[in-house]
Amino acid sequence: MSEKLVKKVDIRNRRASFEYFFLEEFTAGLSLTGTEIKSIRQGKVNLTDAYCLFMDGELFVRSMHISVYTEGTHWNHDPLRDRKLLLTKREMRKLSENLKDQGLTIVPVRLFTTDRGFAKLHIALAKGKKLYDKRDSIKEKDLKRENDRSDY
Repeated sequence: MSEKLVKKVDIRNRRASFEYFFLEEFTAGLSLTGTEIKSIRQGKVNLTDAYCLFMDGELFVRSMHISVYTEGTHWNHDPLRDRKLLLTKREMRKLSENLKDQGLTIVPVRLFTTDRGFAKLHIALAKGKKLYDKRDSIKEKDLKRENDRSDY
């Protein structure tokens, strides 16, 4: 009985939920090179400053840092290169129409691998929070933490 041990990768952008209200979420595939997927499987990804933008009718994620693969050769990838997101035409059209509204952006929320080993990126159409909204988020988080402590 030789079962494949598939390590699940689940990397979250916690800062995004603090900075933005999520209006709608999508799951997109990523167009990656060989060394990039190997680094992702090692969990060496930073989504903190990443954002998505349209270039020539295609959606790309920018500033997503995938560390250089340690076992790679001189063919290794650029850690901050723009990576193409794979969505259906209907989803692309919906996102591009919604981006025309003032103050909306597309942010990556979560990077994960599927059972088959493919890397997927959860993206969200988001609206920026104001300062008082952030304070409310902190207050709710503190209240939840206090309630959890009092339960024990």
